[in-house]
Amino acid sequence: MAGPRYIAPSAEEVRIVTLDGLSVLYHAPSGMTHIVAAPAPQILEALQPGPADINELMERLCARYELQDEVNDIVALRLAELEQAGLVRRA
Repeated sequence: MAGPRYIAPSAEEVRIVTLDGLSVLYHAPSGMTHIVAAPAPQILEALQPGPADINELMERLCARYELQDEVNDIVALRLAELEQAGLVRRA
C-alpha cells in the first residue's frame, strides 16, 4: 500500500533564495520565512508537477540528481519537517 501523497504550494506561492548552502523560503500565503537545507528545496521542486507519495517523490528526485540509497530516509525526514512547517500538505 502506498503512503500518503503530498502537495507543495505553487511556485508563485513560495520564493526560494539560495545562500551559502542554505535556502531561504518565503511562503507568501502564511507570510512566513523559513531557512532550510537540502534536500528541502529540491523536494518542493519535485512536487511541482503534482502530488506524490514518497516512492514517486524519490523517482522524481533520482531522475534529476544522483542520489545514494540512504538518502531515502533523509528525504522522508525533510518531507515530515516541511509538512510540520506548513510548506507541504497531504493530498
